[in-house]
Amino acid sequence: MSVLTDTGSLMDQPGRIRAIRRAVQTVADRIDPLVSLCRPYVEGLDRLPRDGRFLLVGNHTQAGIEGFLIPYLVRREIGRLVRPLTDRAFGNMPPPMADLLAACGATVGAPESARELMRHGEPILVFPGGGREISKFQGEENTLSWEGRAGFARLAVENDYPIVPVALLGGDEIYQSFTTRDGRWGRLSQALAGKLPGKPDTPIPLLHGVGPTLIPRPQRMYVRFGAPIRGTQTDELREQTKDALEGALADLIRVRAEDPYRRLNPLAWTAAVRPK
Repeated sequence: MSVLTDTGSLMDQPGRIRAIRRAVQTVADRIDPLVSLCRPYVEGLDRLPRDGRFLLVGNHTQAGIEGFLIPYLVRREIGRLVRPLTDRAFGNMPPPMADLLAACGATVGAPESARELMRHGEPILVFPGGGREISKFQGEENTLSWEGRAGFARLAVENDYPIVPVALLGGDEIYQSFTTRDGRWGRLSQALAGKLPGKPDTPIPLLHGVGPTLIPRPQRMYVRFGAPIRGTQTDELREQTKDALEGALADLIRVRAEDPYRRLNPLAWTAAVRPK
């Protein structure tokens, strides 16, 4: 059984995983100056329940930086390892990649895994949009693509687990698509994705960074942790969480519009917008 799918060892992982985790955490502790140099805009960390018992629900971006930055910020704030729920496809990964993901807290996002983590009061991170939310075409930046997914809300209701919405802005501007979903490449990509094994709902847009190249665009990251949300009805809790995330993204877009440091220009470093 893969280390990413073994529910029985979620809280008592093999020695090799614990050793890799210690190494990863040592590296994470030492990169703080680098993260500070990029000066991410972060607000709402004070809203995190101090006992670590919460479900972080976030948005995916083209760059995927949220998978690193959100757990990093939470661990730095409350000293707890965040447990990201990954796509089931990762469950088939061989060592050493599977071991590295497990050492970073990841487990395959199955209901039984989430329930076990909740039973032990672990902080969990989930992106309901999954891979569909990563593959963004022109005009789809900073939007959610949940398409009815409500499993996270159902588990939160069943286990009386508070949801903390966490929005990240900036990852969709590092790389952007040349074409719209309805454009020629968009239609072709969707048709090809539908015929290939794996994820038929995740076509691959043609991306570019600086100009027409794949050099990443320098972008400041903007993160907002929302107030914890509780509910007793799955659909209502899902919509509350979605509304909170979309509202946070809209607010962060307004913050970024007035930020001279949004493109990490060193000359504007001291003028970077800060949380109030």
